[in-house]
Amino acid sequence: MSADRDLLTAVLEALAIPYPATVGDGEVHDRILLDRVMDARVALEGVLQRGDDAGWSADYLRSRIAEKPATGYRTTGESR
Repeated sequence: MSADRDLLTAVLEALAIPYPATVGDGEVHDRILLDRVMDARVALEGVLQRGDDAGWSADYLRSRIAEKPATGYRTTGESR
């Protein structure tokens, strides 16, 4: 896999978290997603604006999202 494709895959992994089951769950979901969006932005800006290595940026992004698992809220399709 090319480094560019690896970075795009990492961005998708960061952003494709399960949908919340209820409005109350949405608050936790939104906080997690916002944190991950910021990390994805940093990784993309690093490559596009500073010339960082895309493979390194993909690894960095994955390490950051591992610190923010998409847990702590009920998701659609999850039983109560």
